Amino acid sequence: MKARFKYRIYPTPGQKYRLAKLFGCVRVVWNDSLAYCQQKYKSGEKKSSNSELQKLFITQAKKTEEREWLSEVSNIPLQQSLNDLKQAYQNFFKSTKGQQKGKSIKPPKFKSRKSKQTARFTKGGFKVGQHKIYLAKIGKLKIVWSRELPTAPSSVTVIKDSAHRYFLSFVVEIQPEILPKTDNSVGIDLGIKTFATFSDGTKVDAPKPLKKRIKKYQKLSKSLSHKTKGSKRYEKARVRVAKFHATLKDTRTDFLHKLSTEIIRENQTIVLEDLNVSGMIKNRKLSRAISDLGWRTFRTFLEGKAEKYGRDFRVISRP
Repeated sequence: MKARFKYRIYPTPGQKYRLAKLFGCVRVVWNDSLAYCQQKYKSGEKKSSNSELQKLFITQAKKTEEREWLSEVSNIPLQQSLNDLKQAYQNFFKSTKGQQKGKSIKPPKFKSRKSKQTARFTKGGFKVGQHKIYLAKIGKLKIVWSRELPTAPSSVTVIKDSAHRYFLSFVVEIQPEILPKTDNSVGIDLGIKTFATFSDGTKVDAPKPLKKRIKKYQKLSKSLSHKTKGSKRYEKARVRVAKFHATLKDTRTDFLHKLSTEIIRENQTIVLEDLNVSGMIKNRKLSRAISDLGWRTFRTFLEGKAEKYGRDFRVISRP
């Protein structure tokens, strides 16, 4: 099975400049190709193959005056951008036909420079070192190894989040770690006041990071709303809000990881009630509290870890 390992990196000012150029090129190739595909679908024409898109929006585009700067970055992330677009369309079509499990998938969207930026390198485009990672046409990036990679990675994605933090996400092939079997089983009921109530009566409270810092959030949001959109002060205020949200997310994710790991290790069978989170979020009185808890992320963690450690995870329908 495949797993992701994510690490923080600290690029130099020159590397940040080259990464910004790379993110921009990847975004342009994606957006140009997506606009072309949408036009073909609307006109009822036959969909373009991946090789045709690469020829049009990478090979030939580099020869034009408007897109000649595409040759300044590695070709691998540009090609992977088109592979990702192809996969996004495949997932969308499978979802519309009912062949995709889980919630319905929306069609691919255009990428914005203000949201999270990513670029994916496959073998030949990166090299893993002891203290640094080499990326083609970017250089050697300083990385903080919080844990060792179990096997050699097949790809790496460089990420810049909206709080201007940089990460590397490696995809590696791992073997499921089958834990010793146990007779324990647990049913979990999720709630707002109490995050989780177990079938044995145990209750677990969530950190609720947003609720505890709501005044600071309101202050930052108010400051952002008073700035002129597009100005330097607006961008500085936006980054402050993004960093605040990043801190909340890290606190929430840490809690959910620790709780889900504890549940998986102690129980052979885990039963969770199926909640209509997307529907509940539409309730204005509950939306903020539900988003602050991270129910959907908790379920994702339980599913992934149950598969990894050989546990039985079940979801029961609502009565």
